[in-house]
This record gives sequence, C-alpha cells and structure tokens, in this order.
Amino acid sequence: MDEGDERDFAEYFAAKRDSVRRTAYLLCGDWHRADDLAQTAFVALHRKWNRIRDRAATDAYVRKTLVRASIDESRRPWRRERHVEQLPEPEPAGTRLDDQVATRADLLAGLRAVPPKQRAVLVLRYFEGLDVAGVAKVLGCSEGNVKSQTARGLANLRDALGEEVEAGG
Repeated sequence: MDEGDERDFAEYFAAKRDSVRRTAYLLCGDWHRADDLAQTAFVALHRKWNRIRDRAATDAYVRKTLVRASIDESRRPWRRERHVEQLPEPEPAGTRLDDQVATRADLLAGLRAVPPKQRAVLVLRYFEGLDVAGVAKVLGCSEGNVKSQTARGLANLRDALGEEVEAGG
C-alpha cells in the first residue's frame, strides 16, 4: 500500500475501533476475545484496503468479517466453556458493581446463553440497528432465515433471562 492508503486506513481504524470492539464484545461476551475478534476483522480489512473501490461499504465488510470470525471462533473446541455452580474464587465482600447494573449484566449473560448464529442476528438487529435485509446481507443468508433466527434467538434470550426481565420491542 502507498502512504495515502495507509493514512486512510489509519484514519478509518481510529474512527471505528471502539465501535467494532463493542460489537465484538456483544457477540462473544468477553473483552479479551472481543479484542481478538476486532483485530481479526481489521487485519482482514487491511489486507484488502487498496482493492476496496466503494469505501461506503467498508463498515459492512468489517461487520461481516467480525460476525464470521465470532461464529468460527465459537466452533473451536478449546473455546467451549464449562459451567460450574460455584466460582473457584469467592467474590469480594461489599457492594458488587454488577448489583448496581443488574439489567445490563443479565442481558450480557443472557446473550452468552444464546447460540452464536442467533446471538449474531440479535446483536446485528437490536444493537447495530440493521434491518432484516441488512442482517441477511452481512450473514450471507436469506431474510427468512434471519427472521427465524431472530425469533429463536429472542425465545432463547427470554428463557435465559427469566420472567423478571421484560423485553421491550
């Protein structure tokens, strides 16, 4: 790449890194993995930067790369988590931060309980604000598939959250 392309990429990266990292976190539920996923997406973008003709489509390319990397990563056997009843370390005494923001923590925990493809659809629809057609384009599937994955994902999220949490919209 020439200096102009490198400068353009650096500007794009600086403008988008935080939002891409937040989206990655919503997809995987872990900040360290989110950093890895965001890095994977930006490395892939950097490789293709000088061949991108339509810069307006860059966000969609990064989003698609991020979602695919998240789904691929969830399939790797060393990423499978084991759930236990008791944490290996006791929680510190005093006021817990997650008690103060229980709704957010519950939502993130609920998202982690949803299968990866359904989680990707929910994040793209409700956190990224994409419509059904936009999600279908990012995931490379039909709009009907997006609708069914959304319905299943919301059902799984409701099961994970329980009856105390009311879904709004």
